[in-house]
Amino acid sequence: MHLDFRHLRTIRAIHEAGGMARAAEQLNITQSALSHQMKGLEDQAGIELFVRRAKPLRLSAAGMKLLRVAERVLPELEALAEEFRALRQGRAGRLHIAIECHACFDWLFPVLEQFRRAWPEVDVDIRPGLAFDALPALMREEVDLVISSDPEELRDVIFHPLFDYSPTFVASSQSPLAAKHHVEAEDFRDQVLITYPVDRTRLDIFATLLTPARVEPRAIRQVELTAVILMLVASGRGVSVLPDWVLREVKYQPDYITLPVTASGIVRRMYAATRAEDATQPYMAHFLRLARSEPVKLQRG
Repeated sequence: MHLDFRHLRTIRAIHEAGGMARAAEQLNITQSALSHQMKGLEDQAGIELFVRRAKPLRLSAAGMKLLRVAERVLPELEALAEEFRALRQGRAGRLHIAIECHACFDWLFPVLEQFRRAWPEVDVDIRPGLAFDALPALMREEVDLVISSDPEELRDVIFHPLFDYSPTFVASSQSPLAAKHHVEAEDFRDQVLITYPVDRTRLDIFATLLTPARVEPRAIRQVELTAVILMLVASGRGVSVLPDWVLREVKYQPDYITLPVTASGIVRRMYAATRAEDATQPYMAHFLRLARSEPVKLQRG
């Protein structure tokens, strides 16, 4: 028995319309063509699908079985067609994000909230489990965007500049370093440095200052949460270097001091890496615009 989607649409239309004439009108075909189509299907099935003596026309037991198939399959088919239509029009898609920056959640969540309202049909997810293997995951299409401050030369991957930020030293207001105007590499030699639990090559303070100067802190303590880092700093348990947007409110609190790292300060740039083929998607372009503006609002307080 050869059954296609046209037959399912027809059996549903006849049932809903209660007759061939109205069903033909709904399907925009002639009643003769509709009758011929149903007769051919009945011949294939070897059984009647309609009780033709009934007024109005109604489905036989076999016809009802076919109707149940139509009611199960057609909505899924129509939903799939709508998804494809939305994808072609750029209204739908997938935005799975991997983050190589623990502190980025501060500005990323406001960005995603605005994005969700503008693009409700885009599937958004954050994949922190891939944070340490994010760029290979992007190339394998397991994620669609990577937040990183370490651009690389990768084929078919674009690093979109988002914003500049300053890694900033933070310590207890009781620290002996509070009298300084800025900190240098040597100031860390006798300090407990509190960092996020990532490889030191991905930490700004090591990549830009301590490793080139060959300075090792007295100890390193890794902490997952920004709030806990700040609590430990305030109690004099160590010092830290965090992005300026994290310290937008802390620098006004009496428990802390914040200082530039080096006399001229350090400036880093945050990027969003995408596959080249996805960069022109309308929803991706909108996300990038939001990601360029929201962190600047936080930096300005």
